[in-house]
Order: sequence, then C-alpha cells, then structure tokens
Amino acid sequence: MYLEISNPMDYHVALYIRLSKEDETEGPSQSVTNQKSLLNEFVQQHRLSVYDTYVDDGWSGTSFDRPDFQRMIEDIEAKKVNMVITKDLSRLGRDYIMTGHYMERYFPEKRVRYISLLDGIDTGVESTANDITPFRAIMNDMYAKDISKKIKSVKRDKQRKGQFIGGKPMYGYKMHPTEKNEIVIDEEVAPVVRRIFAMALDGMSCRKIAATLNEEGVPTPATYCGWNMGRKGPYAGLWSSERISEMLQNETYLGNMVQGRTVKISYKSKKCLKQDRENWVVVENTHEPLIDKETFQKVRMLVNSRKHTRSRTYDFLLKGLIFCHECGYPMAVLNRPPVSGEDRLFFVCRTYQRFTKAGVCSCHSIKEQVVTEAVLAKVREVCEAYLDPNRLQSIAADAVEKARKAENHEAEIQFIQNKIDSLTANLDKMYMDRLTGLLAEADFERIYQRVKMDRTSLEEKLKELESQKESPVSTEDRARELVQQFLDSAYTSRELLVSLIERVELTENKQIIIKFRFRELEAIS
Repeated sequence: MYLEISNPMDYHVALYIRLSKEDETEGPSQSVTNQKSLLNEFVQQHRLSVYDTYVDDGWSGTSFDRPDFQRMIEDIEAKKVNMVITKDLSRLGRDYIMTGHYMERYFPEKRVRYISLLDGIDTGVESTANDITPFRAIMNDMYAKDISKKIKSVKRDKQRKGQFIGGKPMYGYKMHPTEKNEIVIDEEVAPVVRRIFAMALDGMSCRKIAATLNEEGVPTPATYCGWNMGRKGPYAGLWSSERISEMLQNETYLGNMVQGRTVKISYKSKKCLKQDRENWVVVENTHEPLIDKETFQKVRMLVNSRKHTRSRTYDFLLKGLIFCHECGYPMAVLNRPPVSGEDRLFFVCRTYQRFTKAGVCSCHSIKEQVVTEAVLAKVREVCEAYLDPNRLQSIAADAVEKARKAENHEAEIQFIQNKIDSLTANLDKMYMDRLTGLLAEADFERIYQRVKMDRTSLEEKLKELESQKESPVSTEDRARELVQQFLDSAYTSRELLVSLIERVELTENKQIIIKFRFRELEAIS
C-alpha cells in the first residue's frame, strides 16, 4: 500500500475487479464493492486518471476467458490503457502459468505497468515483492486446485444420492418448482418423448423418426431450451438420428438418475471427455418414469440390432477429400452394386441424406470413379506443367550411378548362395526327422512348403543378379526406366494427391471443383 508513482499524468488506468463464488467464502472483504472502494482510494491518493473499471462478477480465476478481462485486453491492444491495478494477484487470476504470462511477458511487451495493492507488487519499480510473485501465483493456483477438488467431491456425493446437479434436465423433464436438485415430468414435451418411443417400437429407424419430426416442425431439445437460437448451419434446429438414438437409450426416462457421463479435463479447462458407461453414476427410482421398463427394453434391443447394418467402410483414392459445394460438409459414400455384385460407389450429400425431407440440400449423386478420373486428369495436367522429364532423367542417372558404385554383386551373390545352401540343409534335416517320427506329417508339410517357397524366391533373385553381372543395363536406360515408373505411378499416389489437394467440391449440377494447397497450382487449374 506504500507504492509511489512519480509521474501519474502519464498513465491511463484500468481498475480490474473479479469475484467468484469460491471467493465469497473468504468473507465480505472480497466483495466487488470492497475491491472497488480500495482501488478508487488508491487512484485518488496518487492522482491517477482512470480510463475504465472492469468487473467480472461470478467468474473463476482459473479461466482467462472472462468478458471484462478480455475487454480490458482489447483496450490495452488499442493503447487506451497502460496501467492495470488489482486488489491482489489472485484477482488477476489463479492459474499460475497464465498469470505469469501476463505479468512477465504480456504487460511488459505492451508497456503496461501492473500493480497489486495488497501484495505490494509493482512492475514499474524494482522490488523484492516482484521477485516472489511467481510463488504467489503458484499458491493461488494451488488454492484453486484445492477448491476444485472439494467442489468435485461435493458434486459426486450429490450424484451418488440421486440428486440432479446439471444445468438442464433431460428433454421431457424440468426442475422441480420447489424441491432443489429434483426433476419432474415436463408435460409440455413429454408427449413428444412418448411418441418417439412409440415410433421406435413400431420398427421405425432413428433416421426416419428424425425426418418425421423435422417434417412436422417439432422443436428440437436445444431449440426448446433456447440453446441454439443463434446457431447457423444446415443442421441448426433439426433433429438428427444421433439425438434420437441417445434418447432411446437414456435410462432417465425409466426413472433412473443418470449422471457423470462426461468429466472435465481439469479445473483449468472447460473441455469435457466422454466417460465409459461403467463410470456413469446411475441411481434407480429417483423420479417419475416417462416410459415403462418393458417398452424401454424392447426399444433398446431394436436400436442395438441396427448398430452393425452400416458398419462397412469403403476405401478409395480420394477418401477424406470430397465435400459438398453447397453446404460444405463431407460427402457420404454409398455402394450400389450392379447384378454382377461388384462394388460401385457413389458420392451423396450427407446433409441431404440425413435431412432429406427438410430440403436443406440436394442429392449431388455422382459415381466415385467419374470423380476420381476427373481429378487424376487435372492433377496430371497440372503436374506436367511443372515436371520436365529431361531434368528428371538427369537426376535419376546420378542416382543410378551412385547406386551402381555402391553395389557389390559378388558379395551379394555369395550371400544368397549361402542362404540357399542353408535352406537346403534344413529341408534335408526335416525330411530325416519325419522319417524317424520326430516331426509329424502335418508339421512337415507346412514347414516344407514355406521353406521351399523362400528357397525358390532366393534362386530367382540369384539368377537376376548373375544376369546383371554378365550383361549390365546402361545407366541411361535404367534412368529412363526409373523416370517412366515415377511418372506412371505418381499421379495415382494418395500421398501425392493429399499433398497437392486441399479438398474437392461437388456441385449440384455435377461440376467438380478442385482446391489445391498452393496458389501457383490454382492459377494453372
């Protein structure tokens, strides 16, 4: 609190205030009002000019994606602020890595002076308080970690007791109007859930159920809750087969509380990982069921019976590169074999496939072979503008000459001959073992055939080496052969195609648009 500022007129101050629910447990001294009063007293005492006050009320210090903190950073970038003042270091943040980043790197690089009043930290002067700042940050981080463990333990205990601790209940339920951590049936959308189970019980697929609901304009769970009102894209506001499948297998509709299906990576991250089913917390008979147990079991069996009907995947040269030009999503691949039974692949727009009756996109159906041939022709055309066979031949000739100098036909011939002799000796030994009964007939036949194949392969290689020794191929002919092999195989190499092509888009009128990774190639195409 005994900080001195010799040139107050040079600074445009940002007063930063943060308060989280965890901080409230430390007492009223951490309140927003208390922090603001303390900071204002300091700036008045030192005659500083305040540009703005930034308040993040209810935000954890482990995250720096806070609205007003980010607004302050924007003002720093715009050079509107060159001094930041907080009550203490933990107000800036409790993640010691990010706190250190802002104090040690970001603020100094932006010529911003940082002051923490209660810690005596002032980056504008040399001070021993500044030297121990990293340790303060680590202690704040440890505090946040300890708080996180305690909160996690409390939540896990509530889950085991069957109390609902999520933000929104499963579609078809709502929070109890008076009892905390309990859910009741939402009569407004419960008929939709019952109808979905009834349609599934009649043998309707998840995709067909989703298409029916979309056709009738039934609001999705996210739309009903108001979660995706600002979302854009072809799937926004539409039911999907994945959503239907998840609902049909959720035991919440049986009256069981199902929680813990996801877990946060750490207390510093909001990202969650899906948990295996055996790690879920399931407590039976915690609320009124929407679906009877017999119906639920029958529907689950029907859903599981379809899991492997479309498990086959198809490999083709341009896999992962084909997209719909209109909606931007990857194209699906269908197999429509002719009478002969051979695979005949077609590309179809995935959005159209999933939401056919919604009219979001169109079919775009086109043969995979047609697209592949067109793309290969264009790649060959583009590459030939860059590849000079004469220049390639000189490079190949150098490589052949170096390889020839390194070759030692005599040594290789002797090595292969020794290997052949060794295999022959092994065959003789195995034959004797079979005659004496040490080796069973079935084992002898199996080993004999394998060793004989290895010996035949070595004998062919030996003949080739001896032929090359007697009449060696000229360097020029060998180089020409290598260049031709490269040109013949390069254009059909998946590695080359992925390196050159970013994506291939198919339009509604079957036009093929190739987007190369390099602008020079775009210009040629």
